[in-house]
Amino acid sequence: MRRQFRVFVCAAVTATAAASAVGAQQSLAGATPPASRTRATSPAEPLRGTAMRTATAPVIDGKDTDAAWRDAPLISDFLEYEPNPGADLRFKTELRVLYDDRYLYVLGRMHDPAPDSIISLLSRRDTRTESEQLKLVIDSYHDGRTAYQFITNPAGVKRDFYVYNDQIEDPSWDAVWDVGTSIDEHGWVAEFRIPFSQIRFNGEKEKTFGLLAVRDVARTRQRISWPLYQRNRQGYVSQAGVLVGISDIPEPRRMEFTPYLVGKTFSRLSGNKWGMPSDKTIGGDAKIGLASNLTLDATMNPDFGQVEADPAVLNLSAFEQFYSERRPFFIEGAGIYQFGPNCGDGGDDAGCPSLFYSRRIGRAPQLAGRYGDASSPTATRILGATKLSGRFANGLSIGVMDAMTEGVSGPGGKTLEPRTNYGVARVRQEFGRGQGDIGAVFTATDRSLDSWSEPYLRSSAYTGGIDGRRRLWSNNYELRGFVAVSRVAGSAAAIASTQRSSVHQYQRPDAGLRYDPNRTSLTGDWEAVSFSKFGGGMTRFSVNYDRTSPGFEMNDVGFQSRADQQNASAWYQVAWQRPGPWYRMGFLNFNHYRGWTTNGLPVYSGGNVNGHVQFKNTMWAHLGINLNNIEATYDDRRARGGPAVRNSPSMNFWAGVDGDQRKWYTPNVFFGGARGDAGRSHHVWVNPSVNMRASSRFSAELGMNLSKGTDATQWRGNYGVIGSDTTHYTFAKLKQTTLGVTTRLNLTATPELTLQFYAQPFVTTGTYSDWKQLGRSRAASFTERYVPYNGGDPGGFNFRQFRSNTVLRWEYMPGSALFLVWQQGREAYDAVATNFDFGRDPRDLFGLHPQNTFLVKLSYWLNP
Repeated sequence: MRRQFRVFVCAAVTATAAASAVGAQQSLAGATPPASRTRATSPAEPLRGTAMRTATAPVIDGKDTDAAWRDAPLISDFLEYEPNPGADLRFKTELRVLYDDRYLYVLGRMHDPAPDSIISLLSRRDTRTESEQLKLVIDSYHDGRTAYQFITNPAGVKRDFYVYNDQIEDPSWDAVWDVGTSIDEHGWVAEFRIPFSQIRFNGEKEKTFGLLAVRDVARTRQRISWPLYQRNRQGYVSQAGVLVGISDIPEPRRMEFTPYLVGKTFSRLSGNKWGMPSDKTIGGDAKIGLASNLTLDATMNPDFGQVEADPAVLNLSAFEQFYSERRPFFIEGAGIYQFGPNCGDGGDDAGCPSLFYSRRIGRAPQLAGRYGDASSPTATRILGATKLSGRFANGLSIGVMDAMTEGVSGPGGKTLEPRTNYGVARVRQEFGRGQGDIGAVFTATDRSLDSWSEPYLRSSAYTGGIDGRRRLWSNNYELRGFVAVSRVAGSAAAIASTQRSSVHQYQRPDAGLRYDPNRTSLTGDWEAVSFSKFGGGMTRFSVNYDRTSPGFEMNDVGFQSRADQQNASAWYQVAWQRPGPWYRMGFLNFNHYRGWTTNGLPVYSGGNVNGHVQFKNTMWAHLGINLNNIEATYDDRRARGGPAVRNSPSMNFWAGVDGDQRKWYTPNVFFGGARGDAGRSHHVWVNPSVNMRASSRFSAELGMNLSKGTDATQWRGNYGVIGSDTTHYTFAKLKQTTLGVTTRLNLTATPELTLQFYAQPFVTTGTYSDWKQLGRSRAASFTERYVPYNGGDPGGFNFRQFRSNTVLRWEYMPGSALFLVWQQGREAYDAVATNFDFGRDPRDLFGLHPQNTFLVKLSYWLNP
């Protein structure tokens, strides 16, 4: 062994001397690493790597032959964490880190015994493909909670994220950085150049960063990391190693400006004729570093025409439809403003109530349905918005946002949406190196009302709250909770409308609430507490409770489906994260949930079991089943202001299979069904899809959503004097068929030049029959709850919609881009009973007059 070591050292020294003598550039793939301690000195101490200052910056060309890298200390203690944690490596991986006053440089050498098998796919920036990749997670505050991710694949495609709460990734964060990649006879190389101006850190002279590096080997589905990432522990930023050696960095200038020009022409109906008026806009974004850890973001006249359209939906429920935020300015850094409970299987879920819902800013004019016509705008123009955010060395995080939208007028000068100011402020103080925190939030909405809007809209709305979190027992358990209050004010008519809305429904005859049409304000409160286990061993769980008082209202700048509710839920998971004889990993979830009004009326109950398993060939299988309302519960929202109605027991199931994503095509299929009301209501659906990769530059996705069902108790309307004994709360049997097809095409000429196409035709038809009204609403018998109503033909509907978005994006300089956009929409709603016809309905959809928008947007990034 000693002789072999001498031979190895002599060969390396001879090779280095020869290279120095002739000035040749040689790969580091077989070189001897400089002495560097990367292993921990005790089991509790994290792995340690060292960055070295360089006087000569390496050329970012994706090669490891630059002389600057030769003396850089080596980080090489990579281990496999998926599927076999801690297994010996077949794919050796090495990192080296350099820095100077302006940049952090990282070189990754990914060895591969079969370089010709490396999967290297082109795509648009921030788009994940089934490709090899190297991910750097840099915890520049070294707080174990926040980090910046920089990711690339062998084709040089860049992805980046901001990470908060130890594991939640914000994909909207886009930094300006460089990377070079190449594939050679040893594997592939990634060479990063990350400006210090793009990340945040404390002002100490000697800096300590957290560092986690992850390599994905696509063809074998192995994942490799330094240090070893343990999937049975909560979070991953807190599992990072330590990067030392960075010192004496001058405070970088953080000042970026991105002015842009937008020109567009769009379809507009004027009278009985369609026209194509045009519009020009000048706007801009700014990002200014007020200090090393405090940033001001601003936008003026923002235009988000390049953003993909919302999915089509026909909402027949009593509650508002939730849409995810897609606009970059509001997505970036949104994590600081989150305030709300956990939803779903132990995690956050879309549609959860929250004090801040940025889609309120720039919303569709609220009074367009009352005063508007076909020419009315579908969104409110945002005049400007600013964000102040930062994180300090003592663990204090702050976020302040303010936005102003202009007033919108319709025919005759009637107000469709008044000028409105939105504000939100958030502060959070961490303690115990990320083991806990306490925070506060405040939101405000102020509207400039006039005689047209005063009877219908609230003049002001304010919410505030405090929350806290504490991790316990080896960082595997967590206790969290919050308390929030709200106050809305306006005219008596506006507050009366608020009380009658689907969120509150004070007018319900059996609610025990006092409806007061003379009120000019409404107040309420919201509380929640949860206890969870998210790490350690094979099991995880979460127990949650929250209560919302009848008067709590946060929909002016938040999202809330209903008030007057108590919710309790429990989730338990068993996770198999080490491969077995026939599987790679598996998860089994158990859920139980129930809810009451604040007066104790049970409104829902149920349970769910769902399982997920990944096979050896990397395919996934999924299965879940729900049983609901086996006990007596009563829906206090079904009659839309009427008495609570007893729920019938119901069940539903779903199942699905995800194909092997390593192949050029990946088929997926999900399907399910439901049954309730003693068989009177039933529903089936199927969602097949296929992802195709015709080449390294072109990919496509085609998916379909087909559903068919009967709802025996679809609300149809309330008639008579609402709230009196003569009110008829009516329902009908609805037979409905829905078809939606989603298509995405992606063409990548280079990582900087891409073409994306999105289209979704959507058709849903329904026929009502068996019109009935409430009898004894709480009776156990279905026929006693619902009795015949002589209202004639209840009718039906035929709703057709098409949305498409085509975007050509060229990043002609780092941070600067040209967008060419074509959007098209077609929509029609006919209130007639219709049976779905696969030939007629799609044909009728494309026979509708299109509403086109053509947009050109040119931005230029300035970094003075």
